[in-house]
Amino acid sequence: MGSKSNQAEAQMLIRKKVSEVFNAFIDPAITQNFWFTKGSSKLEMDKEVIWTWEMYNFSAKAIATEIIPDKSIKFDWFAYEKPTWVWIDFKVLDAEATFVSIKHGGFENTGDELIDTLKDSTAGFTLVLAGLKAYLEHGICLNLVADKYPRELTDHEEALKKRSER
Repeated sequence: MGSKSNQAEAQMLIRKKVSEVFNAFIDPAITQNFWFTKGSSKLEMDKEVIWTWEMYNFSAKAIATEIIPDKSIKFDWFAYEKPTWVWIDFKVLDAEATFVSIKHGGFENTGDELIDTLKDSTAGFTLVLAGLKAYLEHGICLNLVADKYPRELTDHEEALKKRSER
């Protein structure tokens, strides 16, 4: 998977059983409540899915390379100019508590560009996990991903162009 120095990492305790937390990342009908707005289908091994963030007019392809039920999900993510990898690890703490860790790496940029990419990815996945926690534990959609870059304050097309150049 690569060195720790070129990967982002975020983690969060989710007070729900592991099967429910795991399924939240597999089933787009659930995931759309805390991450993207639309998914083409459930995440399955070696199957291409498209995730869409309608508020940003942006879509990205993902292909699962490993799915171990209630343990881990690994996928190649085509959100940047070149694909990166994401690894989501699920650790059971007790019957109603799961610790989720997300690592994101495979970036080819260096220097300040790499630092900016790692900060952006860490912040993004931290929001994903906070949104997941609010949704699964309290049934609340916080819209964290959508509200990070409000249209009124951000040129989305320019931001997406910069991101794809990284």
